[in-house]
Amino acid sequence: MTDLQHRLEKIALKVPEIYLPSRKDKMKEWAVVACDQYSSDKGYWHDVEKTVQGNPSTLNLIFPECYLNDPDPDERIHTINKTMETYLEKKILSKIGPAFFLVERKTASGAVRHGLIAALDLEAYDYSRNSISLIRATEGTIEDRIPPRKKIREGAPLELPHILVLIDDPDNTVIEPLITKEKTFECVYDFELMKNGGHIRGFKVDDESTLESIVSAFEKLADKDSFQAQYGDSHVLLYAMGDGNHSLATAKAVWEDIKKENTHSADIMNHPARWALVEIENIHDSGIVFEPIHRVLFNCTSDMFFNALDASGSFIYNKMDSLDEVISSLKKPALTQKIGFCDNNSLGIIEISNPAATIAAGSLQKTIEILIEQESNVSVDYIHGDEETYTLGTQENNIGLFLPAISKDTFFRTIVTDKTFPRKTFSMGEADEKRFYIECRKIIP
Repeated sequence: MTDLQHRLEKIALKVPEIYLPSRKDKMKEWAVVACDQYSSDKGYWHDVEKTVQGNPSTLNLIFPECYLNDPDPDERIHTINKTMETYLEKKILSKIGPAFFLVERKTASGAVRHGLIAALDLEAYDYSRNSISLIRATEGTIEDRIPPRKKIREGAPLELPHILVLIDDPDNTVIEPLITKEKTFECVYDFELMKNGGHIRGFKVDDESTLESIVSAFEKLADKDSFQAQYGDSHVLLYAMGDGNHSLATAKAVWEDIKKENTHSADIMNHPARWALVEIENIHDSGIVFEPIHRVLFNCTSDMFFNALDASGSFIYNKMDSLDEVISSLKKPALTQKIGFCDNNSLGIIEISNPAATIAAGSLQKTIEILIEQESNVSVDYIHGDEETYTLGTQENNIGLFLPAISKDTFFRTIVTDKTFPRKTFSMGEADEKRFYIECRKIIP
């Protein structure tokens, strides 16, 4: 092992061997959005099929979640795995690397964000709530969501990343220096994404001096003394999940199974499934926008809700005249935690003075759990968008609850302090802004 490889291993990184389509003139047909998007909209995926028109495509290598409950999923999984083998055997895919990729994504809104395609060491990942590992989940992992995903990954010769992992790099030391010298890197793809996905470019980063600078920057972020001084905790959190929490958890589960099945193999720790291909992004990138995910309670009166809220802490309720006023209030800095409220005859802001959790989403979630435990007919749904929440929340016997967006400056501190965010606390952009599948990596020897 070279010195650079040893240093990479200590920060849970590997320079991956990436596969891309040999033909670059059909990249728009190749790349499709993450499989967990448009999960209730088969029409979207039917349109994707029409766009692909029989060309080689990642559509044929993934299992869109809108089809998970269709008859005979095992047959679909078998077809996916055979297609992966065909793409490799017929040289539809070509090896690029080993290399990191610098990725530039411009969304339809005009926002631009950058990332680094790399392989993360699953040995340094623990998705349990009390994890102190270098790589951590940001919300509670739902164990029931792993088995169907395991069935897809277990027999697959390739992995495709839609996982976004965040680093806390306020001084812009890891990814941003690469942006300034992107013209010196080989451009490996540059094309328009389908269905309002925007534009994407990828650059191969493999020269030794640049790799050295990347590793040095990561090492500084992972310095225990600096982390202790900033967060009061010696257990360094270097990588926090942004998108794809359950996909990385699935990769971890499959890797643990492989280890158990090969306990006597001297070379098992070099198995390619030990690593998972991801895109690493700096949380301070101006192109990354955290959207709050609101809540709507069904079969719930305001008396029921406020009684449950009263049981979990002190609060005041200030009535307001418009949704714009509520949302504007949530965006203003405050000494108290704020939650927007609406039902069919009231609209306002709840201010919690002795919160039950570090952030408003946590305090609200505790209240909802109390309420659902007390009232068997009450249910909750998680809603993207202010207007959508207001429309549902103002219907009779419903309540809409609006949360502020997560602060980038306190994101990592919340994970260190509270271990994970409450379920469905944030979203990194709208559905068409999520990661598209492009790069592949072999996960079999």
